[in-house]
Amino acid sequence: MKKSDALSTINFLDRTNANILALVTPEIPRLNKVRKENDYSERPTFSAPPAMPLQYEVVHDVKIRYAHIGSSEKPTLVMLAPFPQSIIAYAPIWPLLAKEFHLYAFDMPGFGHSEGGKEFMSFSAQGDFLNSLIQHFNIENPHLLGPDVGMPAILYYAGTYDEKIASIIVGDGPAISPSSNASIIHKMVESPFWRLIFRIAGAGALVEAGRRICYVNYCPNDIELSDYKKSYSGRVSAALHWFKNYPESLATVDPLLESIASPTLLFWGDEDAILLPDNAVRIQKRMPNAKLHIFERCGHFCYQDRAEEFTAMVIDWIRKHD
Repeated sequence: MKKSDALSTINFLDRTNANILALVTPEIPRLNKVRKENDYSERPTFSAPPAMPLQYEVVHDVKIRYAHIGSSEKPTLVMLAPFPQSIIAYAPIWPLLAKEFHLYAFDMPGFGHSEGGKEFMSFSAQGDFLNSLIQHFNIENPHLLGPDVGMPAILYYAGTYDEKIASIIVGDGPAISPSSNASIIHKMVESPFWRLIFRIAGAGALVEAGRRICYVNYCPNDIELSDYKKSYSGRVSAALHWFKNYPESLATVDPLLESIASPTLLFWGDEDAILLPDNAVRIQKRMPNAKLHIFERCGHFCYQDRAEEFTAMVIDWIRKHD
């Protein structure tokens, strides 16, 4: 094993730190119960993730990692990576989506393997950069998909820029004030002490904690986990500014909800232990053209935890709204 590969592997210290975090995460017993009922296996769902055509391009002086396949003759789907993952998280659903759509997937600045620091750690900065990406790649009339940190970026973009959007597919992320947060988000948003603990624990512990808190069906493999750990090695401190800026960021997106007229599909896992499903219900009531899909017996990373159902949902939605 190369030294760089060894450093990116989830190791004993990462698991120990994640164990400590689990002890102060009250949602864990419920998640363990659901995993048992789901016959959850610690054996990776895929021995290796399906291949994605990973590339890099400099956009506004920022080196961005992305994947792209297909032609504009098909409906265009733009996907933004979640945290603390990267666009590799879309590998399980990439092959089926690639048959149907002109696909882009982006690691946004400061996330995944894209460059960028704390200057990008707000909902508005992410939304502004999404506009830059769409302009740079000459993307027209896209469907925009974003879970987790991608959700507020898309909603800010949709509510701020006068650009044509075919539809919006977002979920499991913050957008409404007050936000119904589970315990780990309370820690990362409200406590400087806990942000310090996460910085000290490092990228591996953050990724391992995500594995334990965000799945009740899917089990990621070492290639995925290694990519996620590499994404944030030495960068956890900068990424945590996204959470430090959370209240101010919510104030930039919440007022936009009623103004977003694009057809919108909200999705949420019913066992989301990061952001509670109550957020989805309240957001749907405020958006004039929104529908809601709740994945049953599903965690925060529902695009993996219910990959087949998620893929079918996206394909069906875009066929109806393109």
